[in-house]
Amino acid sequence: QVQLVESGGGLVQAGGSLRLSCAASGRTFSSDAMGWFRQAPGKEREFVAAIKWSTRSTYYTDSVKGRFTISRDNAKNTVYLQMNSLKAEDTAVYYCAVTFKIATWIILTNPTSYDYWGQGTQVTVSS
Repeated sequence: QVQLVESGGGLVQAGGSLRLSCAASGRTFSSDAMGWFRQAPGKEREFVAAIKWSTRSTYYTDSVKGRFTISRDNAKNTVYLQMNSLKAEDTAVYYCAVTFKIATWIILTNPTSYDYWGQGTQVTVSS
């Protein structure tokens, strides 16, 4: 079992920044990757970014490249999503997820590739 708890969401003006955190507990030592997804009202859950636990290599969806940075702190079992230059279209509930499957980046963009999910944190960007 793995428990994931997100924090750091909130209301911010366009152009501002937020840092999301995802604290993991339980059987995380053998996980392969962690990802961030988001879901806006009336839309499907979409991939935002992912990080390989062992290599720290990262992958982003095009719309956040250059603005968002995913990172991790092994000692704290925590993954972060630093979000800069936020736009109104970034408004969504953000979820972190962990997978134990060894997969390519393309596969890791699919929500069904993940084994455990957090409860989500709301990010609202006002224009």
